[in-house]
Order: sequence, then C-alpha cells, then structure tokens
Amino acid sequence: MDWFNEKKYGLFIHFGLYSVLAGKYKGKEIPGHSEWIMNTAKIPKDEYEALCRQFDPKQFSADLICKKAKDWGMHNVCFTSKHHDGFALFDSKADDYNSVIRTPSKRDYVKEMAEACRKYNLKFCIYYSQAQDWHHPDGFSAYNDNKDKNFTRYLEEKCRPQVKELLTNYGEVHMLWFDTPMGMNYEQCYDLRRLVKSLQANCLINGRIGHRLGDYLTTQDNRIPSFPIEKKWEVPATLNHTWGYKASDNDWADAGTILHRLLRIVARGGNYLLNIGPKADGSIPKESEMILDEVGLWLKTCGDAIYNSRAIEPYIYETPELVFTHKDHKLFIHVLNAKQQAGRKIVLPNINNRINKAYWLNSNKPAKITEEKTLGGYPSWVFFVPDKFEEKYILTLAVETQEKDFKQVAL
Repeated sequence: MDWFNEKKYGLFIHFGLYSVLAGKYKGKEIPGHSEWIMNTAKIPKDEYEALCRQFDPKQFSADLICKKAKDWGMHNVCFTSKHHDGFALFDSKADDYNSVIRTPSKRDYVKEMAEACRKYNLKFCIYYSQAQDWHHPDGFSAYNDNKDKNFTRYLEEKCRPQVKELLTNYGEVHMLWFDTPMGMNYEQCYDLRRLVKSLQANCLINGRIGHRLGDYLTTQDNRIPSFPIEKKWEVPATLNHTWGYKASDNDWADAGTILHRLLRIVARGGNYLLNIGPKADGSIPKESEMILDEVGLWLKTCGDAIYNSRAIEPYIYETPELVFTHKDHKLFIHVLNAKQQAGRKIVLPNINNRINKAYWLNSNKPAKITEEKTLGGYPSWVFFVPDKFEEKYILTLAVETQEKDFKQVAL
C-alpha cells in the first residue's frame, strides 16, 4: 500500500450514459445524483438503452484529463468502467452493453485511460459496480424489490467475467474500486476479493467490496472523520452535489473549501479522492477545471506538507483556525483563512519539540518562531502571521524539529 499511504490525493471520474441526460428526463429536472437517474426517474430499460445512440463524446480526451490531473497535484486516477446502470465503457465480451459495441464512438475508454495514466505516471484505478446492475435482469437495484433475483447468475454471467477482463486486458491496475455491495453475502464478497488478488495480487480493493474485506476503509461520500483512524482510509468526494454531470448543479465548492477539506483529511491520516463529471461531449466542466487549477497551484508550493505525511495525535487544544500535518522531523502549521489572520500572534502551548528551522512554505521565506515557557512552566511556541502576503487561502508554516515525531506535554 506504499503509493496509497504516500500520495494522499487522487481524481475520480464519473462518466457514462447518464452524462447525456445531465439530470433531466423528458424535460423534467430529476432530483438527486445524475448518475442515478435511471433508477430515480424509473426510466424503462429500452428507453435508457437508446441513449447509446447519442453517446459520442468527441471531446473526451484521456490524455488531457491525465495531464490536468498531474497539474492538479494528483497521483492516481479512478475511472468508472461500469456504474449501476450496467453500461460498460470498455470492450467486454461478457456483455455487449458497452461503448465499443453499442455506441457510434466505438471507443474503449478504459483502455484510453489506462494508456494515459501510464504516460503521465499516474496510478490507474478502476471503479466497477459489482452488485447493482439495472440492465441485467438479476443485478440488484437499490430501493426496489430484489427477492426474486437470481443474483448468482448475474455474478457468473457478468460481474466476475467483466472483473476478469478489467484485470487481464488493461495492464497493471492499482486499485479496483467497488461500490454498494447491498445484499451480497460474505462468501460472494470473499470470492470476488480472491478473484481480484489471483489476477493482480498488488491491486488494492477499496472498503465497499463489503463485509470489511477491503484493503482500506472507504468513508461515506463527502464525510470526513472527526479524528484520526488507525486503519488506512479514503474520502470519496464531489466538487458540487452530484458525481455524474448535472447541468443544474452549480453549487460548486471554491478552491479554499477544497483545500480546507484536503488538509483535514490528510491531517487525520486519510486520502482524498475528488471527482469530476465530464459533460456528454466529454469535456470537463469549466468550473471543475478552475477550482482544481487553483488547488493545484497551492500544491505546487505546499505539496511537501501533504505528500508522504502522516497523522499525529490531535493537538490538545482547539485550534479552529489551524490544521497540523506532519512527517519525520517536520511539523506543518496551516493557517486557514489566512487573510483574516494577517498580523495575528499565535501561541501554541504544550508543544515539546525543539526547533531547528522555520519558514513559510508558500514563499520559502524564513519565519520567526520562538520557544517560550508559559507561567505554569510548560513549553510554548509563539509566532506571528505576516502582515502582507500574496497567498489567497492558506499560509503554511514549516517547522523543522530535532525530534523525528511530534511531541506535546499532556495536561
């Protein structure tokens, strides 16, 4: 799990037939996630299948997406090979309901993404909906009655063969990202895990395979744990409120908000898998690009505080304006909403590390920080936020310490 432990930040991509509808069915806005529109709007299978004829995303460029992901400071890309609607974006012999056979594009998008990830030295990961399949008669369907399904038939006819294709035909896959195991029993989940590991032993499996059989914990969507967790974990998250493209969802988080979330996740030992939903023509929504461009600029100067870092025991005092990240012999103190903190004196009692060097990571300029004592005799760090600086969002103070680990005096 070395790369997963070290890299911390990756790109999720939700793309498929649902991108054509963009959240609307028969002229009506459908509530909820756009990629769930077949289920939510109860679209008949033949009507939904007909979207294949419109699926020809000439602007979809795996090369551009991976180049952007690299610029954005990301280190892995997770691409949806088949979502719950059952439509596959790869050349599948197990089921012809796929982009190569059923659409005018005749393209294998998984292959394109795999090749682009290798070109840009990104870890290639694949999303696959293992239990829900609204197209196969025996696949599970959320919020519907599944008691008469012959789920084993679906597993044998479609799920297992397609997982085998994904792990056989596209080179090294660094992670298989499963979703919503629903009614799968332990034996079925374990059999799927065994299949993955028999084909690619180093392929990670996320927590949503079911029955705690994943290699790490996957949190609920957009939910950040409030404290460090010993097991390795990841937050799958959106930039707005939906995963697939939805034309009406313009409630975008700004770059500052995304950076705050990234820091909270990394400070607590987690990874951030952040999503884009390309439009029907394959282009990246301009809002997604603008936000991630800004986050990427911050990471170009401050990425040392993110990559290869690890969680520390929580600092004993509440510091809502600060977040701490750490690696050997370095403590990074992130000043949130930096413009509002300009000129402010910050006192951090009970930190028991000895300082070798301090500098502002954003500018690489020296920082003055002093080691003092409280009236009670406890050690204390004191520094001032600069009066003037160019950084819009977060100022990061890097403190190199004599000690390898973060130390504080318990109350």
